[in-house]
Order: sequence, then structure tokens, then C-alpha cells
Amino acid sequence: MKTVAIVQARMGSTRFPNKVMGLVTDLPLIEVLLRRLSLAKSISEVVVATSTSQQDDVLVRHVEGLGYSVFRGSESNVLDRYYQAAKKFNAEVIVRVTGDCPLIDPSIVDEVVGLLADSGADFASNTNPPTFPDGLDSEVFTMNALEIAHTQANTTSQLEHVTTFFTESEGFRKTNLRCATDHSQLRWTVDEPADLEVVRDVFGHFAPRQDFSWTEVVRLFEEQPDLFSRNKHLARNEGAKLNTGQKLWKRAKGIIPGGNMLLSKRSEMFLPDQWPAYFSKAKGCHVWDLDGREFIDMSLMGIGTNILGYGHPEVDDAVRSTVDAGNMTTLNCPEEVYLAERLIELHPWADMVRLARSGGEANAVAIRIARAAAGKSTVAICGYHGWHDWYLAANLGNDEILAGHLLPGLQPNGVPESLRGTVVPFNYNDIDELVNLVSSHNVGVIMMEVSRSTGPTDDFLHKVRDLATRNRIVLMFDECTSGFRQTYGGLHKMYGVEPDMAMFGKALGNGYAITAVIGRREIMQAAQTSFISSTFWTERIGPTAALKTLEVMNRLHSWDYITETGREITNRWVALADKFQLDMTTSGLPALTSFAFAGKNSQAYKTLITQEMLAHGFLATTSIYVCIEHTPSIIDGYFDRLESIFATIQECEHGRDVFSLLNGPVCDSGFRRLN
Repeated sequence: MKTVAIVQARMGSTRFPNKVMGLVTDLPLIEVLLRRLSLAKSISEVVVATSTSQQDDVLVRHVEGLGYSVFRGSESNVLDRYYQAAKKFNAEVIVRVTGDCPLIDPSIVDEVVGLLADSGADFASNTNPPTFPDGLDSEVFTMNALEIAHTQANTTSQLEHVTTFFTESEGFRKTNLRCATDHSQLRWTVDEPADLEVVRDVFGHFAPRQDFSWTEVVRLFEEQPDLFSRNKHLARNEGAKLNTGQKLWKRAKGIIPGGNMLLSKRSEMFLPDQWPAYFSKAKGCHVWDLDGREFIDMSLMGIGTNILGYGHPEVDDAVRSTVDAGNMTTLNCPEEVYLAERLIELHPWADMVRLARSGGEANAVAIRIARAAAGKSTVAICGYHGWHDWYLAANLGNDEILAGHLLPGLQPNGVPESLRGTVVPFNYNDIDELVNLVSSHNVGVIMMEVSRSTGPTDDFLHKVRDLATRNRIVLMFDECTSGFRQTYGGLHKMYGVEPDMAMFGKALGNGYAITAVIGRREIMQAAQTSFISSTFWTERIGPTAALKTLEVMNRLHSWDYITETGREITNRWVALADKFQLDMTTSGLPALTSFAFAGKNSQAYKTLITQEMLAHGFLATTSIYVCIEHTPSIIDGYFDRLESIFATIQECEHGRDVFSLLNGPVCDSGFRRLN
């Protein structure tokens, strides 16, 4: 029987790119692995199976230079790569080894091959269940079994992990090599940089020998456990359990502080270790992850940026035309003038406009202008207004000041202490508190959200307007989130209250970066007394997208649709809670609606909902940013799945352990845990 060892290896590992060419002592990892594997007496030939991707050319050149055979096949369908390689090299028995196991032991390989022959099995391994250290995995199967798997396997996991079909199917005779002592807790594989450091230390200890046995490594662990401590936090076979997005997320957290650029998109906020994390494409309210799985987004819709849905054809076509015509030149784009005129037309109280590209920028610009116009530095704030120093200064001396403004546990590290006292928060609907602040502080600016969780009561907004007018305070409405959701323009139009300045973002460009500051002429002109300028505020895509988005919104009356849809969703949540006798509250604008359960298990219930809805093809949490693509049929499908989860939560309220139902940690609820 011709036994061929096929080593799967490629440069494009999601979690640890180029690891197979990483140096172990002075040799590439793949070379060390091949040298050790070639010592197995049962193997007729060793073949490296890699992909046709150009990035694997360097691997192919090195392996062929060592005298080993190489087969190149599909990058994603590794099962097909194995099958085609086995056919090409006339294998009758295949030994599967992964390219991240430089400590592979030839004696174990020989034992597993012998076990297959002696037992007459179709598949033999030392991993089902594992009792050897992780990194000594050897799987052996017949060509006949591989042909069956190649014909019948159809899931992403079965195609990617080769032997998953064998372990999941009942149609094969299987056997397993067990170790007399369970060493499965030891990790000698290389999936992450920390793993490579451990392997380097091991080879460094035995250098110049490379033929040391796995039992010698066990003795080394027993004598010098600290040598193996670098990767002890990593779990066995984690790669097989994680989706491609989570693999990339783990990689990202090693090179990007926090893992990404926006707190609200971190995986831990949704479903730690399971959230898809990254998308490959999006359309309407559908999102595809890096594994090609399709989901319906019944959660945050780009964190509220896409009222018209993802990839709206008219907006995208306008942007494509702009790209074709040119996005940036030495000259200005005319669209910024057209957009400024349109925003003033929608808000007749305003006379002038400044554009930016993010909500935090717009708020920082607005604060600079307002302070310059008021001649005072102290700002009274209510709500969330971004990440800049001026805002986080509220937390200087007490990192819980902003706890009621969406940022519990946020430490203002890096914000100059000299800004202490320049920002003072007040609570929504508490006019007496604001009056006292104005009386006790030299307040020059009031910055607030028109509404977020609840609406105004007792003419609150009108009283704020009157207070600001009487005290010559610049009143600013942050409409970056609320704008264009319930009216065609700012939410303040619905309440009949005109500020001195307002900021818009998120929905303004339907996914393209554009924000705006609008205001009265006498205030906005103060921008000329300061320096407010940025190169990329002059690019053309943002204003172009905003103009087309406003046009489509106006034609469709999108604000009416998403408001009505959001109210229906909220009512159906309430009906479900009543049906299952759950203590639940709802909050937010109709089109930015959310719910929360009372009690100590609220976060666990939120995690359970996300976990179970994800399994049924929905990106879902306890909040929904409604878009026009959320059709009645999609909403019905969402509630069909959600109802059974509410029923399970009812069982948990009566004693069932919710934590036993979770496949991972509970999602995070604030900034503190994410750090």
C-alpha cells in the first residue's frame, strides 16, 4: 500500500499569515516539519499541498528546493486539494498533517498508520478524542474513504477541514490511538505568534538536534514549565471552532488597539468568539460574512448609517459617476455648495454650513465655532457627542460622569487635566438641573441630543431654548443619530424648537462618510476667527452621496416608513414579553428602537438572543436601526424565530440555567470590560 503524507500549508493563514515560513532556530517552520515527518518509516512519499494563490509561490519554491513534491489546488476547498493531490501521486493510504505542526513525531505517525492497517479501518487518528499534545495530530485514511468524502461532503467546515466529514459520518470504520497518559492540554501547534515563540524555545533547548522525540518534550515541560507559558491561554483546535471572521478578529486585536476603529462594532459587544465580525458584501438588509454565509441584518444597519439599506443603487451609481469623473483635485468640488444649500433649504432658520466626514469631527467643529461665538469655554452637555477631548473632559476626576450618556466606565486617559470643569453634564428632561448649572457655571454653550431614549416632557426643549436665549448661550442640537429618522431633516422640526446650530451625520450619506454643521450666520461666521480645516473634508464622494440620499429619501418619504415599521417592531416585542410574562422595557426613537430585560441575567439573555438568531441567519441583538429594506416578510421571519427564544427566556426566569445555553462568554455591556 503506497502511503503518502500530504501536508496542507499556505502563506495566507487568517490568524497568522506567513507562519509556515517563520523561522524556528535558523530554518523555516515548514522545513523543520518536513524533516521530522520524513523520518516516519511507514511513509512512501511526502507531498506539500498548497493553493494556487500567488502568495504561496515563495512556499512552493522553498519546498521544491528541498526536494519535496508540491501540489497546488483550491485555497478554500482543502478537501478537494487533498483528493486531487492523492490522485496525482497514486496514494492508497493518506496521512494528513497540517503545516502548523513542526513538532510532529514520526513514531506517532507510524503507530497511527499501523493502527489503520491492523484494524482494517477506513480512518484512524490520534485526535478522536485527543490524548496527545496539540501539534502531534496524525490522521490516516484510505483512498476509497477520501473518494467518498470528496463526493458527499458539502458543508463549509467539511470542505475546509478535510477530515470533518469522516468524524461526522457514521458510514466509516474508525479507530483512534490513545496515549497512556492524557497530555491533550499541552499546546505544541503554531496558530498564533505566541505558539511560534514556544516552539522556538523547544528547538532552541534541543539544538542542534532536530530528531528529539515527543516524550523528551514532555519531560522538558515537566522540568521547565515556564518555557511553555507563552501560549497557555490558547485553546485546543480553536481554529476549527472559529469562523473566518473570528480568526481575523483575533489577529486584528494583536495589531490594532481594541481590534477595530469603532467600539460599537467590536465582536465582544455582540457575541464573543462567535460573531462573524467582518463582511464580504452587503445589499439591502442582507450581509455576507467571510465564509459566504448570508445574514439578515436586524440589528444596527451600519450603526445607523443606512436608512435606504446597504448598497442603494441610485446612491451607489452617483458615487461611481463621481469616481469616474474624479474625486479629489486642487480645485473644490461643486457638490459641497449644492449640499450646503439643500440643508439650509430644509432648515430655514440656518444660514451657513460646514462639512466634515464623521460625527465626532462635526461635533468638535461645532464646539470650536460655538465657543468662539460665545466667548466662553464652559459647555453644558446632555447625550453622546463623540470621542474628542472637549467631550471626554467631563470625566476628568470622575470616570462615571458620562455613565448616563452611553459611556459607563470610560477613563479619560490622554485628556489634558487643564480641561477639567470645561464640560458639565445635565440629565434630559431635568430643566431645574440645567438652570442651576447655568447659574453656577459660566456656561457659553449647551450641546444636547434632541431625543434618544425618551422624548421631551413638560415643554423641556422649549424651556431649554428660552433659557439659552435669555442667557445668550449658544444652543446646539446634536442630530448625528436622530437626523432624518422621524422627519425630513432634524428631529427638532417635529418639536418646533429651533437651535442656533445643529449637526447631522450617519444617515446623511447612506453609508458614505459625510457630516454637516449648520447654524445661524452670526454664530457660524466665528469659524473665521479660528482655524478649522481638513484635506479630506473636500473630497467629492461624501457630498455626492448625501445629495442623492436626500433626493431618494424625499421621494420615498423614508422617515415615515421606518418610523411606522419601528413602532410595529416595538409593539410586537411588547406583545411577546406579555405572552411570556417577561419584565421588559423598550426605549428609543421609533426607528432606533430597543428593548431590555430586567434582572441580573439581562446581558445573558441578550447574548442568548444574538446566539440563537445568528444560528437562524439573523444579525440580531436587542436594538434595531430600521431601514426601508426591512419589509413585512423579513420582520415576520424575524419574529417567527424570536418567539421561541422568548419562550426559552421564560423557562430561565423559572429556574433554567441560561448560562448552560450559551456557547461562549456573555456579551460586554460597556467600555470597562472591553479594555
